[in-house]
Amino acid sequence: MNKKKTSLLFLVLIVLQGFHSIEEYIGKLWENFPPATFLCGLVSENLETGFLIINYGMFIFGILAWFFIIRKDRIGSSFFLWFWIFIEIVNGIGHPLWSLIQKEYTPGVLTSPVLLIFSLALINSIINSKIVRI
Repeated sequence: MNKKKTSLLFLVLIVLQGFHSIEEYIGKLWENFPPATFLCGLVSENLETGFLIINYGMFIFGILAWFFIIRKDRIGSSFFLWFWIFIEIVNGIGHPLWSLIQKEYTPGVLTSPVLLIFSLALINSIINSKIVRI
């Protein structure tokens, strides 16, 4: 694997996060998950608006990080890769655990395993590309 594949995997993970956010939006995550309710409330009195701001912001941040930092292998690229991997591993494990605890569907559980799989693929690519610096 090479740095170009690592960059592409990162971009795919950003796009997958976008689909994950759509699933969470359809399921009204801000109404169902106390940490999401809290975070959305920090951004806006309207929790739905807070959710949209956070998720649009995260998506735009990811695309910009890919375009200006990851794709060009600039200083800090390793930090952004590992930061995003952390977020997606938390998503990939957290949503299924939450569904198991609730014993029912919870918003985000359908797309979260895909985030976990691609996060692990990105880790593999980083290690094989020797991009382990922070």
